[in-house]
This record gives sequence, C-alpha cells and structure tokens, in this order.
Amino acid sequence: MLKLLFVILGTVFLFLGILGIFIPGLPTTPFLLLTAAMYIRGSERLYNKLIANRYVGKYIKNYRERRGMSIRQKVYSIVLMWVMITVSNLFFIENLSVRLTVVAVGLIGTIVMGKIIPTYRE
Repeated sequence: MLKLLFVILGTVFLFLGILGIFIPGLPTTPFLLLTAAMYIRGSERLYNKLIANRYVGKYIKNYRERRGMSIRQKVYSIVLMWVMITVSNLFFIENLSVRLTVVAVGLIGTIVMGKIIPTYRE
C-alpha cells in the first residue's frame, strides 16, 4: 500500500514538473527530484524509465552527478522564476486566488532551490 502511495505522489510531482517546463513561475527541477525520490521508493521500473527519459531524465542526472546545483544555476533559476511570476501576475492573471497560488508555488520553489537542494562549487 505504501509503494502505491509513493507511485501516486511521484506521478503528481512528475505532472507538476512537466508543467513547470511550460508554465512560468512553476519550478521544474525540484518537482522532478521529488518524482525520482518517490519512484525509487515505490517502483524501480518507473524510476528507471524516468532516468532514461530524454526530456526529463537530464534534470535528475545532472543533479545526481553533481550532487546539487551551482550558485549560478540557483540564482538564474530563482530570478527567472520571479520575473515570470511578476509578468504573469501583472499582465495575464486577473483572478486574485490564482495570483496568490502562483506566488505561493513560487515561494515553495524558492525555498526548495535555496535551502533544500544542495549547492556545489563550480
């Protein structure tokens, strides 16, 4: 039963990570890392498929091989994310609850990238 929960959570995080590729303000790498963590606990087959995927596998491989993100990558990602959040909220999103949700997800992404994902020196 626990393995099924890990697979379901991993699939939700995978969906969010893929959305993050296309939606400004939604982080990609942290969600894909969470996907890998859930899949490795729930299904080795799904984990291997994820790592072998030519589109999302590179995010996880890069993190795994270097044991984190460089300061430069973190700063670039966080700045780009907040620029896109700001542009989206100012010009494209009219609903206040959606604006607040985008900001909340951006805060989560910033915390994950800034504090949880390890930093390596280039």
